[in-house]
Amino acid sequence: MTDNAPLPQGSVIGILGGGQLGRMLALAAARLGMKTHIYCPDPDSPAFDVTPRKTVAAYEDEAALAQFAAAVDVITYEFENVPAATAQFLAARKPLHPGARPLAVSQDRLAEKDFLTQAGVGVATYRPVHDLVGLHTALAEIGLPAVLKTTRMGYDGKGQRTLRQADEAETAFAELSPKPLVLEAFVPFTKEISVVVARNAAGAVKAYEPAENLHVNHILKTSTVPAAIAPETALLAVAAAETIVTALDYVGVLGVEFFVLPEGAQHPLLVNEIAPRVHNSGHWTEAVCVTDQFEQHIRAICSWPLGDTTRLADVAMDNLIGDEIAALPESLGTGIRPQLYGKAEARPGRKMGHINRVGPAIARN
Repeated sequence: MTDNAPLPQGSVIGILGGGQLGRMLALAAARLGMKTHIYCPDPDSPAFDVTPRKTVAAYEDEAALAQFAAAVDVITYEFENVPAATAQFLAARKPLHPGARPLAVSQDRLAEKDFLTQAGVGVATYRPVHDLVGLHTALAEIGLPAVLKTTRMGYDGKGQRTLRQADEAETAFAELSPKPLVLEAFVPFTKEISVVVARNAAGAVKAYEPAENLHVNHILKTSTVPAAIAPETALLAVAAAETIVTALDYVGVLGVEFFVLPEGAQHPLLVNEIAPRVHNSGHWTEAVCVTDQFEQHIRAICSWPLGDTTRLADVAMDNLIGDEIAALPESLGTGIRPQLYGKAEARPGRKMGHINRVGPAIARN
C-alpha cells in the first residue's frame, strides 16, 4: 500500500505520546472506525484510558519500537520533542506522519526561523548566539529590548529571558542551556493569534480561521473565535500557514502561532513558532466545526479527504489549569462543552482539561 492510498477502516494508528493530545486523537480515530496503539514511557499516561493497545517503553528502546511498528499501519505523534533517532527508526518501517523533517525544524528554534525565512514567512529579526562575544555582537545589531532563548526544549515560557538592559546579558547567557542560543528582537505585538492548518498526502490543504489567544504566566489560557482582527490580517495568517505546510511537504495538522503588530508596522504579522501536531489553540474546533482538528489529523494521516473547517458558532476555549479543574461542575451550563484529560494529579501550571463556551455573545474575559 502506498502512502497516498486511503487506509481502510479498522486500520491501526500508532501514536507516540500518551498525553491529552494523544487521548483526543485516539477518541477521534475511534469515531472513524480506526484503532489506536499508544506508545509512551509513562505507565499512567491518560491516553491509555481510551485504547486497549499500548506500549510502555522508552523512546530509545529499539526492540519495543520495532514491535510497535510491526503492530500498526501508520504512525503519528502528539508532541514535537520525539527524539530524532526514534522518528528515523520508525519512518524506515512504517509511514510516519508528520515526518521526521517537521520534527527537526520545530525542535530547533534556529532551524525553524531559517526555514520560515526561506519560505518567505515573516519572523522577528534573530541571530544565533554561540558565546558571550556573539551575544554582545547580536545585541549591537538587534538592539534592546531583546529576547534570549534556548534553541531546544523551550515551551510555555521556559528557556527564555527578556533583556532590557545590556548588563543583564551575561547572567541570562549563563542561566540558559543548552547552547547555542538565539537572540530575537522584542516584538511589540498587540495580540497573539494562531491558525490550525491541515494537509494530506495528496497535497490538499485546509485551514481553520484564526483564534485570538490570551496567555497567563506564559501558558495559554483562552482562545476566542472569531478573533478581533481585520479581515485582511486573517487572510494573511491563513495564507502563511498554508505556505508553511506546503513548504514542509507536511501531512497532518500543524499549529502556527503569530504576533499581530500595531497598525503601520512594516509587517502586520510575524510567526512566533510552529507546532507539528494538533494544537491547544485549536481545541475550539471540537465544539463548533463539522470536522474538528483531531478528526482532521486522523483523516490527513490516513489519506482520507479533509473535512469541512467551517465555523458554525462563536466560541471561546478556556484551559483548566491546576486546581481550576475542581470547580468544573459549578461552571457547567448552557453552551458549555467540557473535555477532561484524565490526569490524576492537579499541579500548578498543569493543563487538566478545557471547556468550550459556545454562543453568539461569548465574553472576552
